[in-house]
Amino acid sequence: MQVEEFKARRQALMQKMGHGVALIPTAAEAVRNRDSHYPYRFDSYFYYLTGFDEPEAVVLLVAGEAPKTILFCRDKDIEREIWDGFRHGPEGARDTFGFDEAYSITELDQRIGEYLANQLQLFFSLGADSDWDQRLGGWLKQLASQARSGVATPAAIVDVRRLLDEMRLVKTPYELEIMRKAAEITVDAHKRAMRTTRPGLMEYEVEAEILHEFCRRGSRAPAYTSIVAGGGNACVLHYITNQDLLNDGDLLLIDAGCELEGYAADITRTFPVSGKFSPVQKDVYELVLAMQQAAIAQVRPGQHWNSPHEAALNVLAQGLIDFGLCQGSLDGVLESGDYRRFYMHRTGHWLGLDVHDAGEYKQADGAWRLLEPGMVLTVEPGCYIRPAENVPEHFWNIGIRIEDNAVVSADGCEIITAAAPKTVQEIEDWMRQA
Repeated sequence: MQVEEFKARRQALMQKMGHGVALIPTAAEAVRNRDSHYPYRFDSYFYYLTGFDEPEAVVLLVAGEAPKTILFCRDKDIEREIWDGFRHGPEGARDTFGFDEAYSITELDQRIGEYLANQLQLFFSLGADSDWDQRLGGWLKQLASQARSGVATPAAIVDVRRLLDEMRLVKTPYELEIMRKAAEITVDAHKRAMRTTRPGLMEYEVEAEILHEFCRRGSRAPAYTSIVAGGGNACVLHYITNQDLLNDGDLLLIDAGCELEGYAADITRTFPVSGKFSPVQKDVYELVLAMQQAAIAQVRPGQHWNSPHEAALNVLAQGLIDFGLCQGSLDGVLESGDYRRFYMHRTGHWLGLDVHDAGEYKQADGAWRLLEPGMVLTVEPGCYIRPAENVPEHFWNIGIRIEDNAVVSADGCEIITAAAPKTVQEIEDWMRQA
């Protein structure tokens, strides 16, 4: 961890604030059942500003003539550490993570008033967590009761996440270094899955190979629940049960990415269970690959967010006409939306600390946002052909998605997941070597 990176982010946020105080809590621990918890995952906004990964913590930033950064966290407690593991404690956290002040989280209620009183603005995300909304309401009510003593509550509450969303959109070199490593681990996991897959395995057995590679390489969790979908299951966009048999002649769609130091990778590959595409599978696959190539060609500075999607749709619509799955002219199919029977999602999303990362896709005037160097996005077209009376049977249950992670560069984009086999020839050659 680079402490200066997180300190710079806090300073940048305070500059955007101008005057006021920001309050950003981390995520609460979640009970799985009875006295067992889910593995803890911090709040992304909190972590972006702190690098601190313990629960029960809050960061306060005071902007203005005398800026100050304050962390509230759990006490150092040797007895609890015996049971649950290391804690930094306020003093250790202050020194390790570069805060001006740090206090026990148990002192938050008694100290918060001095930071909120007489501030012009409070930067907080109302509606994100009802418990914190209620707690804040109590603090503000206490301040309001002191009005006759000259104490004023903040004149306005501003959504701090809107400021942070803009900051998080453009990644720093430090962030990109982590994301490239996450991509590398995820590429190797997909390659391992391809080499392992054969008819007769269960979907969850292939998922286990992916998770094994993540953990072996230092990723302690997937960035999202892995999709390992054989045959018709690939036509279910968020299929996550991963419990069916893999059959000879079917395709297998895997959408999986690791999380590394909080940052997500997100790759999808589709390949034949037997190691060899059938002629119709190859035709549909190469259509989706052409969609992706057309989309990637649009990922460069100055292009608007929707350009890759529009390029992919043009390729898809013409391909569906050529297959006889859509009727009419290219413009007619695009205007009618008939293609949506086979492709019902967008062609990408922002990527970062969250797999569907922070940031608006449109500008304040409603126009699509323009791409800038340092932005990271996925490019993931697909085609999903379910059984239907007006669909020839040889197309049934073909579900294909191809997804890569793109970093917008000065003159185009860098595909940081390019090492995962993707062409028909690359996939078949890689699987043949198993």
